[in-house]
Amino acid sequence: MLKHSFTFLCLLILAGCAQVPQSKVDDRDPLQSINRPLYDFNMDVLDAYLLRPVAVGYVEVTPVPVRNGIVNFTGNITAPVDMINAGLQGKPGNASVSLARFLVNSTVGLFGIFDVASSLGLEIVDEDFGQTLGVWGVGDGAYLMLPGMGPKTARNLTGDVVDNFVLPEVALTTPQTILVFVLKAVEARASLIPQEGLLNDSLDPYLFVKDIYFQRQIYELYDGNPPIKEEPADFDEDFLESL
Repeated sequence: MLKHSFTFLCLLILAGCAQVPQSKVDDRDPLQSINRPLYDFNMDVLDAYLLRPVAVGYVEVTPVPVRNGIVNFTGNITAPVDMINAGLQGKPGNASVSLARFLVNSTVGLFGIFDVASSLGLEIVDEDFGQTLGVWGVGDGAYLMLPGMGPKTARNLTGDVVDNFVLPEVALTTPQTILVFVLKAVEARASLIPQEGLLNDSLDPYLFVKDIYFQRQIYELYDGNPPIKEEPADFDEDFLESL
């Protein structure tokens, strides 16, 4: 459905693009005049009439233990992807943890339905190919707002293609890969329902989403320990030493 409407959507965007105020120009977001209408389309059409209703229905009919099992199962299937990316990033410790989690949860955890590994101190290590590219020195690229997918950077979009379709295809069939992707997408949207108030209360939801996205990207790239930028001193240290 999205593929058939993509051309028509592009025409609407080109016809409806407005000039972005100079005060909101962002070097990270050179395509903002296109991204903003796409954001509106995502929120006012796709999310309002499709994604959110599906997520709400999913939450209402799916017991919490079942939801947890689905999250554990889909996360366990992609644990080898975490392992591969950790290895590519030069993190043998994280790669070992992901491998151990996969072996434990696939056996004792009944194919990953139960997260036994976490109870043994083997916490989830989330590594993706977008982070791998970042570790290798690849820049973010342009910020993108994609129909049905939300915010991405060019680097992370490339990483998602590799993580969600290329690497899983080694072990899964195409229908299985798509099923895992859909389950993860529905659960991800459901998990955002409690946070909707923050978005609705923001002065500019588009900028709010973009800033949160970049903050999370930096947090993940540095495994939760992003470098602290030193603020420029507002005094002359040499002058102080001379006192």
